[in-house]
Amino acid sequence: MADPTTLAMQNRGPTVLAVVIAFLCVSTGFIILRLISRMGVVKRVSNDDYAIVIAWLVAFGFSFSICYGTSVGLGRHEANVAPHDRESLKKAEYAFSVLYNPALMATKTSICLFYLTLSKNHPVFRWSTIATLAVVNVAGLALTFLNILQCRPLGAAFDDPIKPMAKCIDIVTLYLSSAPVNIITDLAILFLPMPILTSMRLPRNEKIILIITFSFGAFVAVVDVVRIAYLESAALARLQNTSGSAASNAEYDYSWIASLSFMWSAVEVHVGIIVACVPGVKPLVTKVFPNLLGRIKHAGELTGNPFYGPGDAQWANLAPKTQSTSNAAPPQSPTSGTHLASSGGDSMGMLDFLTTPDTTPAMLQQTQAAAATVGTARPRTPSLTIFDFVNDSQAKSMVKLTNKQSYFPLALVTVLFFLWGFAYGLLQVLNQQFQTIVGTSAGQAVALHSAYYAAYFFAPLTFGRYIFKKWGFKATFITGLCIYGVGTLVFWPSAVLASFPAFLVSNFIIGLGIATLETAGNPFISLCGPPEYAEVRLNISQGVQAIGSVVSPILAKKVLFRNVLDAPSLIDVQWTYLGIALFDVCLALIFFYLPIPEASDDDLEEMAERRESVFRRRFAGLPVIHVTLIVGIFTQFCYVGGQESVATYFEQYVAYVKPNSDIGPFNYQAVGHSVFAVGRFITAVAGLLIKPRRILFLLFIGAIITSALAMSFSGYKGVAMIVLVLFFESGIFSLVFAISLRGLGKHSKTGSVLLTAATSGGAIIPAIMWPVVSNHSVRYAFCVVVAVFAFGALMPIYLSISPAAKKQVDPIQMRQNSILGGEMRPTTPNKANRIFSAVVRRKKTSSETTTSDLPTCEHVEGEGAQSRCSCHANGREGECSCQRDESSHKAQWPG
Repeated sequence: MADPTTLAMQNRGPTVLAVVIAFLCVSTGFIILRLISRMGVVKRVSNDDYAIVIAWLVAFGFSFSICYGTSVGLGRHEANVAPHDRESLKKAEYAFSVLYNPALMATKTSICLFYLTLSKNHPVFRWSTIATLAVVNVAGLALTFLNILQCRPLGAAFDDPIKPMAKCIDIVTLYLSSAPVNIITDLAILFLPMPILTSMRLPRNEKIILIITFSFGAFVAVVDVVRIAYLESAALARLQNTSGSAASNAEYDYSWIASLSFMWSAVEVHVGIIVACVPGVKPLVTKVFPNLLGRIKHAGELTGNPFYGPGDAQWANLAPKTQSTSNAAPPQSPTSGTHLASSGGDSMGMLDFLTTPDTTPAMLQQTQAAAATVGTARPRTPSLTIFDFVNDSQAKSMVKLTNKQSYFPLALVTVLFFLWGFAYGLLQVLNQQFQTIVGTSAGQAVALHSAYYAAYFFAPLTFGRYIFKKWGFKATFITGLCIYGVGTLVFWPSAVLASFPAFLVSNFIIGLGIATLETAGNPFISLCGPPEYAEVRLNISQGVQAIGSVVSPILAKKVLFRNVLDAPSLIDVQWTYLGIALFDVCLALIFFYLPIPEASDDDLEEMAERRESVFRRRFAGLPVIHVTLIVGIFTQFCYVGGQESVATYFEQYVAYVKPNSDIGPFNYQAVGHSVFAVGRFITAVAGLLIKPRRILFLLFIGAIITSALAMSFSGYKGVAMIVLVLFFESGIFSLVFAISLRGLGKHSKTGSVLLTAATSGGAIIPAIMWPVVSNHSVRYAFCVVVAVFAFGALMPIYLSISPAAKKQVDPIQMRQNSILGGEMRPTTPNKANRIFSAVVRRKKTSSETTTSDLPTCEHVEGEGAQSRCSCHANGREGECSCQRDESSHKAQWPG
C-alpha cells in the first residue's frame, strides 16, 4: 500500500486540465477556419456546418465540466477529495457523462450530412450513410436520456453516498453501453467513402491526398478504444465504491482512475470535430496557399467501371487499345469553370471540398462524360461482374473457369469458411462459460444455441436473398462480414453486464452475419469451376471451416479462460471480439478491392442448358430438379438438426457414459471436432473416385448406425460411437448442398437461399431433444438423432431409385476451351480401362447451313482405335451416334 503522504501529493488534475484545454483550443481553431472557408471562400453554409457548430458548443460544455471537475477533486485520490467538494465533483461527473453522447452525436451527424453531398450518384453509399446517420442519432438520443435519468430520484445522482432508498443504474451499464455503437459508427464513417474516393478520376497524388484526408477518422476510433480501456478500470472502481466497500487500493480509486478516462473522452470528442473540419478547410488552404498542393497535371486514364477502385480494368470487359473515342466529350480548358460558386447545387459542395485548383468542375465533368462513353461502348454480356484469371481478352464467368483459373478465388472465399468456423467454436465456449458464471438453466443454454441458428432462417430469406440476387456474391460477402463484426461488438456490453437477454441478442446477430456469408459462400464454391468437381471443392472448403471450429475452442479454453471463471474473465474476452470485429471490417474492405468472379442468372442458365435434356426430365409429374431441391432442403434441415443435437449434448453425453475420465469431456470433444474435419477431407478425396450420391448414402447409413449404438454403449465404446457419429456427419452438408444445386440454372441463387435457410434445423431439433434429455437421459435422447438422420436418408434413397435424378446429379466431366466455337470432351470418369472421347466441332455457318457445315464427332476407344461418323445438329441441339464393333456411344452437342 502506498504511503498516505505520497498519495496526497499525487494529482492528475493539472494534466487532465492541460490536455482538455489544448484540444479545445485546437478544435476551436478548426471550427473558425472551416467557417471562414465556407462563408468567405465558398460563400455558402450548409447543414453539416450548422451541425458541427452545435457539436462544438456541446463539446465546450463537456470540456468545461471536466475542467471544473479538476478543481474539485477529479484527478485526486478519493481519500484526498475534500468533503465539501464531493457533491460538486458528483455534479461535474453527472454533467460530462450527460454531454458526452450529444457531442459525439452532433459531430458524426455533421460528417454524415457531408457524405450525403457526395452520394448523389451512388445510391448504395447514400442509403448506407442514411442508415449510419439514423443509428448515430437514435443511439445517441437513447444513451443521452439514459445518462440523464441514471438515478431515481434524479437528485440521487449528486448524493455521496447514495441514499438507501435511491436506485441508480450501474455505472458499467452507463459508460460501457455506448462502446459498441461508437466503434461501429466510427468504422462506418471511416470506410464508407473509401470506395468513392479510390474510384474518382483524379490524378494519383490528388487521390492520395483525399484518401489521407478522410483517413484521419481512424484516430477517432483509436482514441475511442483507449478511452474504453480506462473507462473499464474506472467502472470497476465505481462498482467497488457503490457497493460500500472501502477502496484501499489505488486500483479501485475512482476519482483517480476516472480522470484519465474522462480526459480521453474529451480527446475523442475534439479529435472528431477536427477530423470533421479537415475537408471543409481545404478550399481556404488552396485559396491562401495556391501552390501548397502543387500544380499536378491531370493525366489519369479512364478505364473500367467508375464504381471500382484499383484493378478496375480487370473487372471490365474492355479493349482499351481499340476503344473508340469519337463520342467522348471534347477537351476543355483547365481554367474553365474555376469560379466554383458558379455551378451551384449540392455537387458544388463536393467539388469545393475535394478538388485543387488544377482539378476543376469542368475537368470532372469531362471525366464523367468519358466514363459514360466507356460504359456505353462495352459489349453486352450475360454476366454480372466478370473477371479473367488467365488474362485473356474475353472475361469469363465463374461457371466457365477451369480448375486452375478458379484456385485464387476459391482460396480467397475459403478464408471466410475458416472465419465462420472459428466464430462458431468460440461462441460455443463463450456460451458455456457464461452459463457457468451466471448459472443459467439448461433450457436457457439451449435457447442461446437456438438463437444462433434461428438467424439462419431469417437472414437468407430476407435481406440476404435481396442482396445476393441484386448485387451478387461480393456484396453478400461484404454485408455478412459487416453484420458479423457488429455482432462481435455487441458481445462487449453482453460480457460486461453478464446479461442473458444481451447474450441472446448477440448470438442472434452473429448468426445473421454467418448466415449471410453462407448464403453466398457455399454456392460460390460449388459453382466456381468445373461443375463435376462441385462436391469436392465444397468439402475441402468446409474442411477448412471445421479446422476453425477445432482451433477456436482450444484457444478459448487454454488462453481466454485458463484462470478463474468470473465476470472479469468475460470482460477480458471483449478485447478478443474487438480484434475479430476489426479483422472483419478489414477483410470486407479487402474483398471490395480484390477480384471476385460473379455469375448472373443468364450464366447459370446457360450452364444448365448444356444438359437441358437431362435437367428437364420429370419425377412424379414434377421437374426433377425441383423435386431434388425440395428433398435436399428437407434433408439439410434434418441433418443440421441432428448435427447440432450431437454437438450440443456431446460433453453431457461423455460425462454420462464415462463419468470418471481423466481426459475430460472437452478434450474428447476436441478429438471429435478433429475427426469431423478429417472426415470432410476424406469425403473430398472420395468424391474423385465415387459418385457423390453413393457417398451420401454411405455416410447416412454410418451416422444412423453409430447414433443407434451410442444409445446402448457405455464407457470408451460410447465415446468411440459419438466420435464416429461426427466422422460420418462430416461430409453430408456439402454433398446435399452441391447435389441439390445441380441443374437449377437461373434458380441456383434462390435454391442456395432455401438450402441455407434449411440450416435453421439447428435451432429446432436440439430444442426438441432437450425435454427428452430432462425426462430420461442424454444417452436415451439420441433416439432423436437416429430419427432425424433416418429422415435425412430419404435423399440418397430417392437419388438411387429415380433414373431421372441419377442423370441429374451424377457429374459428367466436360472441358470447354471457349464459350462459342470451342470444343467439348465429355468422358466417363468411372471406367478407367475405356476411354471414350467425343469431340464436337462447330464450324462457322453462313445464312443457310448445309450438312457439311454441321458438327462432326470423333470417337476414340482403347489404344489407337478410332472411327469417325457424322452427326447432325439442328440449331443449338444435336446428337452424335458412333458405333464400333458391338459397342455404340452417343454424345450430345453442346453437352
